[in-house]
Amino acid sequence: MPGRAPTARQVVRWSRRLLAVLVSACALLGAVRLVVPATAGTSDEPIGVRRQLEFLRAALDGGAGEEAQGLFPEGYFFLNALYGLSWVEIGMRRPADERDSALREARFALGHLESPAGRAPFNADLVPPYGVFQRGWTNWVRGGVLGLQPAERRDPGELARFVEDSAALGAAFDGSTSPYLEAYPGQAWPVDSTVAMASLRLHDSLLPARFGPTVQRWVREVGERLDPRTGLLPHRVDPGTGMPAEMARGSSQSLVQRFLPEIDPDFAREQYQRFRDLYVISPLGLGPAVREYPVGVDGPADVDSGPLPLGVSLSASAVAIGAAQVHGDDRLAGALANYAELLALPVDTPWTKRYAFGLLPIGDAFLAWSKTARPWVSQAAAPAPGVSSWWRAPLLALLAVLGAVPWVPALLRRRRAVRDRRTEPPAAVGAPRP
Repeated sequence: MPGRAPTARQVVRWSRRLLAVLVSACALLGAVRLVVPATAGTSDEPIGVRRQLEFLRAALDGGAGEEAQGLFPEGYFFLNALYGLSWVEIGMRRPADERDSALREARFALGHLESPAGRAPFNADLVPPYGVFQRGWTNWVRGGVLGLQPAERRDPGELARFVEDSAALGAAFDGSTSPYLEAYPGQAWPVDSTVAMASLRLHDSLLPARFGPTVQRWVREVGERLDPRTGLLPHRVDPGTGMPAEMARGSSQSLVQRFLPEIDPDFAREQYQRFRDLYVISPLGLGPAVREYPVGVDGPADVDSGPLPLGVSLSASAVAIGAAQVHGDDRLAGALANYAELLALPVDTPWTKRYAFGLLPIGDAFLAWSKTARPWVSQAAAPAPGVSSWWRAPLLALLAVLGAVPWVPALLRRRRAVRDRRTEPPAAVGAPRP
């Protein structure tokens, strides 16, 4: 006898059960992502980063750099730079004879930085040519490529170019009335000069030192031009004097704090503590995040910050993972990374890993670079922990509630059914069965 078709009530009941199972499974997965470590410190390789890089390489081959350029002026450059730097970080964690793939991919990225497309947004008439942003980041990547090679086997061409570009940067800083060089005509951002100055320190760690006086003068002059409201490096400055033109912001501070320990660990430690006190918050009591503007100040979102839900910059929060890790603030780095695992919707396969369904590869690049961050030159002393070891508790409780809520109606219906059976009068003895 053929089975009967399910009734509408049965379809609704099974649909509710399926939805409840899916919601509970998502809540359980979220709890796992909050608990499983998402960073590995500065010695081990974070799980999943190689698969992120596999996704990024395929995305770059498919035109992701050009798409990123449509989002903001340095999109193409940044995506390639962060891809190459992540491979440098991976290679540094491997023995010298197991770095071939890392070196190959880092050189692939470096070639794109120096291509016509990589230089297109920048002005060749600046000092140094193409501006401090382009030259500083390129010099840092090239220094990383050299650092992957044994000293006695470094590529002569790469070495000569690194020495030449470092000298050009050093001369530009020495000849400037401001510690902050222009990235574009008439425009200067302190974060760009911080990266460039770190590359000079990297030069002096790989080769005979020559930029010590330049670095010392830069640190002194930066200390004389701090943002008066926060005591941090400002977001934007007057290009002629280096005086603050815009207060410190999280999107640039997270990068500044990533590079400052390489330049002056003592100054960096002081700056990082201020940054953490003023910008790292726990919105709604649910995990750490980084504000774009200091606590008590609100401002508009822009291309640097991205959207600002509750004042939080998602890009700054991602980059701050690397800043915290370089400073030895492992608890904050791990908390920010686990928060990203929960909220950024990672999609894992045996071959690749991507966040936000892979819609914004530049976000994946920042996360890969941040989770692999380690000091290349020097490291500031680790600060006291600024995140409670119980930071996960409110989020886990919320996930537990979310996982349980879909089952509440069914439990209430069952409870009513049991109560109704208990209060139902007993059938009379000998009464006919219905």
